[in-house]
Amino acid sequence: MKLYGYFLSSASYRVRIALNLKGLAYDTIPVDLLKDGGQQHAASYRQLNPAGLVPLLIDDRTSAPLLQSLAIIEYLEETYPQPPLLPANAADRAYVRAIALAVACDIHPLNNLRVLRYLKREMGMDQEARDSWYRHWCEQGLAALETMLAADPRTGQFCCGNTPTLADCCLIPQIANAQRSHCDLSAMPTLLRIHQTCMALDSFSKAAPANQPNAQAPSA
Repeated sequence: MKLYGYFLSSASYRVRIALNLKGLAYDTIPVDLLKDGGQQHAASYRQLNPAGLVPLLIDDRTSAPLLQSLAIIEYLEETYPQPPLLPANAADRAYVRAIALAVACDIHPLNNLRVLRYLKREMGMDQEARDSWYRHWCEQGLAALETMLAADPRTGQFCCGNTPTLADCCLIPQIANAQRSHCDLSAMPTLLRIHQTCMALDSFSKAAPANQPNAQAPSA
């Protein structure tokens, strides 16, 4: 397998966690979202992914590149089912997907690189205003997840029970983004406890941005 991604991309981080949890070996193909104006815009990469986004996974079992982090993880779940990242019960699967989608569809899209760049270049927002934008939407979304997880009896060591699921694959990279951006997580003890539990596992810690072979200090 080949995983095209950027070390700081939380979407790439999700897939790295899933691959590690399933014990699948893969080669990392760096796509630097900042260097040379963004390597994701290169014609060679756009041939693989016309949207110019990461991650992208190539698996010998399929003839076409796999796009979108959640779709990639669902593909891995169906093709390499052990260990499972979704519960056996349909209602619990829906619950896990709801947590994952809250991150991937509600929080992350408002704060990804291309949005922040648009706020800077097209809307003229300075760094302080962009940081405030980021923290507002991230803290609001994570606070909702804190309330949800703190109240649900299915919350265990992880988001759903005592084994990692798709929900944890999505939550942990978003927590990392929030911490890097100095969000206030003091009122989110459930999320922080789950984060600590996850990061004690090799599958999560090895997937962290700082532990990627292409990790570097990001440039503006």
